[in-house]
This record gives sequence, structure tokens and C-alpha cells, in this order.
Amino acid sequence: MSNKALENYSVEEVLGLLQDSYDAVVLVDSKEHRYRSLRRKGVFETYIDEYGDYHELIQKLWFHLYDTNQEITDDYKAFISFYDEYEGKYSRRFKIVGGENNKPYTGQMTVYPLKDEKKYIFVLNVLDDITTVDDLMTDKKVHTIQNTFLFSMYVDLVRDTTNSISITEISEDTVNYNIKYSQWRSMVVGMIWPEDREQFLQLTDPEYLKKNLAPGRTTTFDCQMKNLEGVYIWVKLIFSRTKTTMPDDFRFVFMVQNIHEHALEIMSTLKVYENRAITDALTGLYNYGGIKTEMLNAIDMFNKDSVPVSLIMLDLDFFKNVNDTYGHSAGDKTLKAFADILIETAKGKRASVGRWGGEEFLIVCSEKTLEELSPCAEELRKNVEETDFPEVGHLTCSIGVTQIKEGDSFDDAFKRVDKALYESKNNGRNRVTVL
Repeated sequence: MSNKALENYSVEEVLGLLQDSYDAVVLVDSKEHRYRSLRRKGVFETYIDEYGDYHELIQKLWFHLYDTNQEITDDYKAFISFYDEYEGKYSRRFKIVGGENNKPYTGQMTVYPLKDEKKYIFVLNVLDDITTVDDLMTDKKVHTIQNTFLFSMYVDLVRDTTNSISITEISEDTVNYNIKYSQWRSMVVGMIWPEDREQFLQLTDPEYLKKNLAPGRTTTFDCQMKNLEGVYIWVKLIFSRTKTTMPDDFRFVFMVQNIHEHALEIMSTLKVYENRAITDALTGLYNYGGIKTEMLNAIDMFNKDSVPVSLIMLDLDFFKNVNDTYGHSAGDKTLKAFADILIETAKGKRASVGRWGGEEFLIVCSEKTLEELSPCAEELRKNVEETDFPEVGHLTCSIGVTQIKEGDSFDDAFKRVDKALYESKNNGRNRVTVL
């Protein structure tokens, strides 16, 4: 070209030179969902077939996980059909992994619509190494800043349209996407955790957003949602209404933020505090509040489903003598050993064990009648009597047993089992009383 003046080149000659510079030229018929490769070289020689399905081509070029060729889950593949039409010329970069060394490449794609309806020419080039390195370095910086935002789009609720869609796990660029907001909403709801779907539909309903979000205001909703790999993760859904000059202009920015690790950390911390709130620090059993809640729940279950519920209340006999004679340290060890016996007794049963206070303990047994539980209570009494407690030797316990009756309130049931316990103590201790 250097030996020829610019004025001497014809259009045909220039087009011929351009053709030699393209790495791939693909003719697409979106109506028939087919493509034909007119030219392939370099990585595209094996990466793109001569003939093939148009949607498969879209998935190969950019509808895969960021910087890999790993396929996305089928739920998200349903959106591919909304990527296949272009109203005008369109250009974007993409990333693929291929070639002999299976290395990552950055490519440039330009789409030229033909006059024939639904037909396009895709011109594809792999960028040179320097451009690729610069591109990767820039993307890494952007990805570091924005990697928590998995998805974003601009929504016009009046026109029921979406645009400026970005899916970070696929690409940092916005994508050509011809989908209505109503279509997007009905498809995405299937990717929300089943228990969160009703609230998702409520908060994303156009009328709800129009009514409840003033210009410039934002609403958020934390839920679990499938990522591109088909795994449920915790995300924050963010809706922000944009400020415009028109009061009836309902335009929103919608974003999905990945908060999975943070949410798990918070839930783990909450679980620790929850356990502390309902657990007796000495024995590891339910504390007073915890076992009372278990008893209230059991009564509710009985009233609702007629599931039998029985109660065992226990008291170590003459425990004050243990503290006075051997010290409180020995007393604590005794209570822990006693708690271990109760835990062993509850194994294999729908039973909750708690420390009511001091040396008094309560066992709430679901699906057990009085007749079924009484022998267990007697066996428990014998086990305590035969146990050689560390430092203090043999001890006994007094036990009261009752069953929840129709019409019982919490106070009714507790007074009855408490009365049964004190009858055991008043009648000589080391015995079981059933009321």
C-alpha cells in the first residue's frame, strides 16, 4: 500500500484489504436461528463451526462466566433469545478461552444489520497482546471495585422497557438486550429462593414501586437467588427511582449485589448470640427462657394437631449440702454430670431438656403419653441413683411427671408438673410422682 497513492485505490480494493484483516466473518439469520462462517482464522478456526445454531454462537462468544468458557445454568440460558436481534450497528468486546494452549483472548465484535429482515454480519477480531493486557488490567481494576454487583439495568415502568443491562459475571460491558421489564420479572422469579418469591413479586410489582418510591428514594430486599452457576447465594436487590423533571416519569435503576459472604458472617454471628440467649452457660442445656419457649411451642402443637406432650420436672435431692460440703466448683461439676444424664435420656426422642433454675430441670417430650413416659422417668431416677458423681459420690433426684391436657394453659401444665415434683420431695424424695 505504501507504493500506491491513496487516490488510486478503488472501493473494491479497500474492501479486499479489510477482508484480509478480519479474524472471522459470520453471516447470521436470526429468524431461522442459524449462522454461517464466511471466514475463520486463528482461534476462531476451531472455536466457531462453519455452520451452526445462532443461540449457541451467542453463548460461545459472550454468554458464559467471566474470563472462562464455563457454561451458565439453564435458568439463565433462557435469556439468550433476547440477545439475538439488533436495530442498528452494534459493537462490543468479549472474552473467550480457546486455541491450542486454551488461553484467554479479548475480542472485538461488530454487528452490521443487513437490509434483509433479521439478518446480520458479525465481524470478529482478536485484539493484539498489548491491547489485551491493557484491557485485562483495566477489567481487573473495575472487577475489583464492582465484583459485588452481579447485575444492573435501567427500567422504564411506564413503557415497560429495560436498557443499559450489565451482567458482571459475563462481561463488564452493557449488552444488547431486547426484553420488557414484565418479561424479565416473570423469568427471574423462578431463580429466587421459593420462600422469597412472594415478597420478590410484591416489591418488584410496577404499581407497588410507583406508589411507594418517591423520586430519588431507594428500596432494598435481601434474599437468596441463583447465580449463573445455578447455586443459591445471598443477594441484595436494589431499586432506586431516578429524579426527572416529570412527576409521572417512573424510571428506576435496578441492581443485584452479591452479599453472600457478608450475609453468612452475619447469620453466623446472630446464631452465636441466639444460642447465648437461650442456652445455660454451665450445662449447655436450654436456659429458663429457652425451655419455657419449648414448652409453649409444645402446648401450641398439642392444641393445633393433638400431638401428645408430656413433661418431666426434676430436682437433685439435698443439693445444697453438696455446695456446703464440697464447694461450688464441685457443685457445678455435679450439675454438668446430671445434665449429661438428662441429655442421654432424651436421645432418640422428640425431647427438649432445660435448666429451670438452680438444681431444677425440665424435659419437654413430644409424641409421648403419660403411660409411655412414666417408665422412662423411673429408669432416669435409677440411673441418677446409680451414678457416682465426681467428688461427691452418689446422689438421688425427685421427679414429677404430667401430660398436657385439653384446655391447658402454660400455667396449668407447669403448676401440675411442679406439684408432682414437690409431692415426690415431700413423700421422701428419690421417687417419681405422676399427676
